[in-house]
This record gives sequence, structure tokens and C-alpha cells, in this order.
Amino acid sequence: QVQLVESGGGLVQPGGSLRLSCVVSGAAFRINPMGWYRQAPGKERELVADITRGGTANYKLSVQDRFTISWDNAKNTVWLQMNSLKLEDTAVYHCSAYSTLTKERYWGQGTQVTVSS
Repeated sequence: QVQLVESGGGLVQPGGSLRLSCVVSGAAFRINPMGWYRQAPGKERELVADITRGGTANYKLSVQDRFTISWDNAKNTVWLQMNSLKLEDTAVYHCSAYSTLTKERYWGQGTQVTVSS
């Protein structure tokens, strides 16, 4: 079983920055890739960014010049550095992990990011 625990959300003004973290426990060595998704009120969950264990990252077009995803394999931790935040970035952000062992996708409980002036 894989467990994901996120932290780092909060309230920030437009143009500000936040750093989200996700700690993976349980069969972490069989996880690949890791990703961050978000869901705004009334909208479907969408991929923000994901990253393979080898370091190849993929971003949603609207965030690729502002957000950076990184993965420390030794610490079983994935980060999402979010800069130049916009109002439309407001959402609940979920960490996600795909297990190559169970062929299942696991989700964290989510962390709220609110961008407001």
C-alpha cells in the first residue's frame, strides 16, 4: 500500500509563490511517475505536472514557465514550486503516484491553494 501526504498549501497574493511537498511511504521504490493534479470548484481534476524517476518532467501548458516539479528519490519526496501565482491557480492540489507493482494510481488527501488579493 502506498500513502501520500501533502503539505505546503495556503493563501497567497497574485504574483506570490508557494512550495508544495508530497512524502511517499509504502512501496515507494515501485512508484513511477509522480504527479500533481488540481481541482477547482466546479471543474474536473487536471494534471498540473508529473515527473518520472529519471527526472523527465511534463507540465500543463499554462504553468510550464511558472511551476517546477522535482523528485528526491532518497527522501521519497516530490515538490511543486509554484511561482508567479495567478487567481486561476486556486484549487485543491493533489499528489498522485502510479505503482508499477500494483498497477494502481494513489492519491493524497489534497492541499488547498488559494490565490487572492
